[in-house]
Amino acid sequence: MKKRYLFLIIVLTFISELFITIYYLNKKTNYENDSVKINELVKKIEENYPNNIESEYDYSILDEKENLIYQTTKKATNSLFNAYKNKDTIVDLKIDNKTYKLIIDNNLEETINENKKTYLNIIIVISVIQLLSFVIYYVLSYIYLIKPFKKMKDFATRVSSGNLDIPLDMDRNNNFGAFTESFDIMRHEIKEAREKEKKAIEAKKELVAKLSHDIKSPVASIKSSSELGLEISKDKETKKQFTSINQKSDQINTLVTNLFNSTLEEMEELKVNPTKINSSVIYELINNSDYQNKAKKFTIEKCEVFADMLRLQQVFDNIFMNSYKYADTSIEVKSEIKNDFLIISIKDSGDSIKDEELPLLLEKFKRGTNTKNKDGVGLGLYISKSFMDQMNGELEIENDHPGFKVIIKLRII
Repeated sequence: MKKRYLFLIIVLTFISELFITIYYLNKKTNYENDSVKINELVKKIEENYPNNIESEYDYSILDEKENLIYQTTKKATNSLFNAYKNKDTIVDLKIDNKTYKLIIDNNLEETINENKKTYLNIIIVISVIQLLSFVIYYVLSYIYLIKPFKKMKDFATRVSSGNLDIPLDMDRNNNFGAFTESFDIMRHEIKEAREKEKKAIEAKKELVAKLSHDIKSPVASIKSSSELGLEISKDKETKKQFTSINQKSDQINTLVTNLFNSTLEEMEELKVNPTKINSSVIYELINNSDYQNKAKKFTIEKCEVFADMLRLQQVFDNIFMNSYKYADTSIEVKSEIKNDFLIISIKDSGDSIKDEELPLLLEKFKRGTNTKNKDGVGLGLYISKSFMDQMNGELEIENDHPGFKVIIKLRII
C-alpha cells in the first residue's frame, strides 16, 4: 500500500480523536458551583430572611448550634458532616448579628454520572473512529497489497501449468507494479521460447510423418512384389527368400510406425491427480480463464466434485482460448447437477463446425476447416478430453446453431 495513504489514515485518526476528546471534555460538568451566583444567593437570603428565596440550587440553613432550620427540598444536605462528605459549598450568613451556615448542594452524584457518560461517549466515539480506520486500512491493503499479490500468485500457477496466453494485468501505481511488469515480460519471453520449441517439434513431426510415408510406400511395393514372387515361385529356397523379404518388410513397417508414434508420447506423460474439491473453486477457475471478461453472469451449482484443480484450469483455459481465437463473441456459461455429475456448458455464438468434422476435433492434430489462417496445432481439445477422462469425467462438443458448445462433466463425490 502507498505510504501516503497509511500516513493520511494515521493523521486523520489522531486529529479526529483529539477533537472528539476536547469537545466532550469541554462539556464536562464541574463539581463546583458558580461563585457569583452563590454570592447573589447569600445576599438575597440575608436581606429577605426568613422569607423563602427561589434559587436554581438546593440549599439548607443551619443555626448557630448547627441545627437545621430550613431546606429547599428533602434532598438538600441537612448537616455539616454530610456537607463535608458531599463536598457541598458552605457559606456563612449574617442575620441579626447571628452567624448561620448556608449549605448549597453541589449534586455530586449527578455530576459524577454526567462525567461518566462523557468519558463513555469519548471511548465509544474513539473506538468507532479506530474501527473505521481499521476497515479503511484493510480495504486499501486489499486493493494495493493483497489483491495484486493474489493476481501474481494465480499468474504464477498458470505459468507453472504451462498456460502462457493469459497476460498479467499491470498497475505500475501499486507496490507490485515493477514486479508485475517483469513477470509479464518473463511470460512473454517464455511464450516465445515455447512457440519456437513447438515449431521445432512440429517440424520434426512433419519430417517424421513425411519420412514414414516415403518409407512405407517402397516397403509396401517390396512387400507386394515379395508376396507375388512367393505365389509364383516353385523353388523352396526361392520361396524361403521371398518369405524372409516379406517378414523384413513387416518389421520395417512396424519400426516406422513406432517411430511416428514415439513423437506423440509426451502428451501421455502429463500427470493428473484428482481430489475432492468444492464447486465454488470452479467459479474462480472459469473467471481466471476468462481474462477478456466475455462470459456473461453465471453461477455454479454447490457440490463437491472429483477433479485435479490444476488440470481443470488448463481445460477451461483451452476452451476459452479457442472461443477467443475462433469465435470472438460473448460466452454463456451454465451449470446443472444431473445423474451424479456436475455439468458445465460453455457456449459461444461463433460459426458452427461442420457436422462431419465434429467428432474429429477430439483427436490429435485435428482442426476444423474454419481454423485456416489461425495459429494452433489441434491439440487443445484432445489434451482437455484426456484430462477429463483421467478425472473420471467427460468432455463433449456439439454445434448449437449458431455457436459451438463444450460440455464438461465432473463426477460428484
